[in-house]
Amino acid sequence: MPKTITFNELRRIKASLPEGSTHLIAEKLNLSVQTVRNYFGGSNYDFGIHMGVHIEPGPDGGIVVLDDPTILDMAIEILNKDKIKKED
Repeated sequence: MPKTITFNELRRIKASLPEGSTHLIAEKLNLSVQTVRNYFGGSNYDFGIHMGVHIEPGPDGGIVVLDDPTILDMAIEILNKDKIKKED
């Protein structure tokens, strides 16, 4: 099911990920690291593919519609685990 998020929020999530998270997500989903980066707003399509990310102009960097939120869901899960780990 598609998910809508602002571009700036998508970038904030990507920027908050612990080091190595994009590699971990790419490995688990059998994708290139650049494809995961492109999902979060990158645009290097020579080394990665487009992952159904549609950006429309608007406030807060615009609106992003994600055809498949799997990468976003994995990123949020990593952030939640990292938060719990830091609280211990």
